[in-house]
Amino acid sequence: MGIMVQKYGGTSVANPERIEAVADRVKRWHDQGHQVVVVLSAMSGETNRLIALAKAITDEPTPREMDVMLSTGEQVTIALLAMALIKRGIDARSYTGTQVAIRTDSAHTKARIEAIDDARIRADLDAGRVVVVAGFQGVDADGNITTLGRGGSDTTGVALAAALGADECQIYTDVDGVYTTDPRVVPQARRLTTVTFEEMLEMASQGSKVLQIRAVEFAGKYNVPLRVLSSFGEGEGTLITVDHAEDDMEKPVISGIAFNRDEAKLTVRGVPDTPGIASRILSPIGDANIEIDMILQNVSADGSTDFTFTVAHGDLKKAMAVLEKVAKDVSAREIVANGNIAKVSLVGVGMRSHAGVASKMFSVLAKENINIQMISTSEIKIAVVIDEKYLELAVRSLHSAFDLDAPAP
Repeated sequence: MGIMVQKYGGTSVANPERIEAVADRVKRWHDQGHQVVVVLSAMSGETNRLIALAKAITDEPTPREMDVMLSTGEQVTIALLAMALIKRGIDARSYTGTQVAIRTDSAHTKARIEAIDDARIRADLDAGRVVVVAGFQGVDADGNITTLGRGGSDTTGVALAAALGADECQIYTDVDGVYTTDPRVVPQARRLTTVTFEEMLEMASQGSKVLQIRAVEFAGKYNVPLRVLSSFGEGEGTLITVDHAEDDMEKPVISGIAFNRDEAKLTVRGVPDTPGIASRILSPIGDANIEIDMILQNVSADGSTDFTFTVAHGDLKKAMAVLEKVAKDVSAREIVANGNIAKVSLVGVGMRSHAGVASKMFSVLAKENINIQMISTSEIKIAVVIDEKYLELAVRSLHSAFDLDAPAP
């Protein structure tokens, strides 16, 4: 039997009863002869509680101290699971990101993993122990505690699986796999048996909340078999692989529809249409550590241009503050912000061999009188920005039009 890395999310360890259930599941895998490494998130709601505590002290807590505080959530769950396993007669040890030496850069609250010292974990596995590791956290070169951002426990799990050469990285969550879209929006959504790394990466980047983007990037880069499973039931879940199964004679044109409500649009109007203007606008945004998603530039007859881009809704206020300074430098006429937008994306490797996907998408939206504000494409994705109030209507209409609805029972 090989090495299995299992990651359990916050809902899976939300209380002592669920932690006991996780211990039972881990014990079954261990009893089958597998070497098991478990990565845990904090209890559901704990991270939000800690953030609220910090906000009660100051409106602008320093990122370093936020990381010191936020890392405590996972420390509680790993210790409790280790206790539950020991109670079941299984030798187990828990480790924080610092103890394992998950080395990261120094970008507090958004750190990236640079290296993992797996010597201690391998020694424990060889001794027959189950190793329980705190997700979401690491340590920089100066010994400072760092965190990886929301959903960072997924990244921890995949990175450990890559470092250990694990047979599989299993992501246990409150859903039983990856669906064609969110079943809460489209009840007819189907669970996918397999999905490619490419598709999953696009779906994650376009708003699907099942997996963190960096986790999928890690898995694809190191070819780590990644499976999404439910903590609350049995089943095969969804396997994320290099390609669809060989027996898929006809790959689906569209594998899924992702959407994201956490979007805001900024338009810098009336700037000179001169070389370098995009850099002068966007470089300060990047310097402020604000990630940009979609970009659109329109040139008018008078030689000026309107420059539009989207950011995460939580970065809107920060981006506006940056642009107010930039506007004077580039002689912009005005800055317009819109926080009531959403992004809807069609994703599928089948697009490579099928024409007309974009026109069909636009036609479906037009029939519903949904205006498209921005468009972005890649080989396997078409994304549009629309008014947020039309989001669910758009997703349901597209899901049906592209034959993604599950057949009636």
